[in-house]
Amino acid sequence: MGTAAEVKSHRVAAKVLQLVGELSISGRHINRLSEEIGTELATQRDQATEDYVHHRRQPPTAPAPELVSISLDGGRIMTRTPGHGVGVHEQHWKEDKVACLLALKGGTFAADPHPEPPKCFLDAPTVDKLVRDIQAHHGPRQENELPQLAELRLGKEAVPGPCESAAETAAPAAKPAWPPKRVAASRTCVATMQASAAFGKMVAAEAYRRHFRGAQRGALLGDGGPWIWKLHAQWFSWLTAVADFVHPLTYLYVTATVLASSVPERWQTYVAWLTQCWQGHVPEVIAELETRLEQLGPYLGTSPAPPTEPREVLRGTIGYLQNNQERMNYAEYRKQGLPVTSSAVESLIKEFNYRVKGTEKFWDNPEGAEAILQVRAAVLSDDNRLAKHIAARPGNACRRHTKRGTGKTR
Repeated sequence: MGTAAEVKSHRVAAKVLQLVGELSISGRHINRLSEEIGTELATQRDQATEDYVHHRRQPPTAPAPELVSISLDGGRIMTRTPGHGVGVHEQHWKEDKVACLLALKGGTFAADPHPEPPKCFLDAPTVDKLVRDIQAHHGPRQENELPQLAELRLGKEAVPGPCESAAETAAPAAKPAWPPKRVAASRTCVATMQASAAFGKMVAAEAYRRHFRGAQRGALLGDGGPWIWKLHAQWFSWLTAVADFVHPLTYLYVTATVLASSVPERWQTYVAWLTQCWQGHVPEVIAELETRLEQLGPYLGTSPAPPTEPREVLRGTIGYLQNNQERMNYAEYRKQGLPVTSSAVESLIKEFNYRVKGTEKFWDNPEGAEAILQVRAAVLSDDNRLAKHIAARPGNACRRHTKRGTGKTR
């Protein structure tokens, strides 16, 4: 079953099992087993969630971590309506919600341990690829989202090559003790096709099981979606809410692309805004964006402005920063030793997408999609939960059975 969760499809899993294990089993049978086991895992998860919500809780057995982070995000997968026979019927993009729970270790600091932006955020090819990857892994753009870079036009879209700054060419500085590091076997994850209200309870139950409430410090990271901060207020108010820095970066990069008349101008504008936000000066960036919006004047088109129109892009970025600035005090978060990016869940989304997204790949909604997400989540968690579940299933050859009495009396 681990093979079915790791490779691209059930058909490929059948080939791998034949080649490596000399086990002949059809892809359809693997599909059925995956759905059966995924449904069992979902049932266990839902029961644990209900026990947590209704205070039927067992005290956590794991020691409390020193530092924790919970990152929430959503991807998109293609689903189809089941029960219509062979073929794809009523296909739709649907959002799958994913949580990454990490146990970390790291200290606190009297001053900002990393006042300058990381080199990866100041390297043009890396940033361009990062922004495009984020947009690609979240599916096609919705009308209320930032325009895709591919929809924008700036010359030939040339990107400056890597270059070294004066600080980088100087003698190397001591490696900072920030960001915090993951401890061994630190990751578990939660995934579902259900709505955010149900998802929040699932994540809260998993955090309780792992004794995250006992941690000295912790952060809840998200991309700025209102649903994430609603869950924070309801279930995770004991954690510091942090707007993932990569998403403001994306907004600033796309906005600089829209406003610039050349690639060098785009890069200079982006770096200036990025540095201000990294150092916690978000109000100053908002003020400059509002000034630029005012300088553009009113939109004179006869039809509604498209999402790529500079004024619309500016309004979207200003709104994003205004709505999240209270969660963008990055210098203070670094002093507390907290992470400021949700790269862990972004990476996790990619790992889920490797299995659930692809050309002509559709999942029954919601049964098939929910089941495969549970099998994939079990494989991607560090607690070996899939192997433990399979070993405990009735009928498993390796399952330990208890002896029953014969019923005879002497």
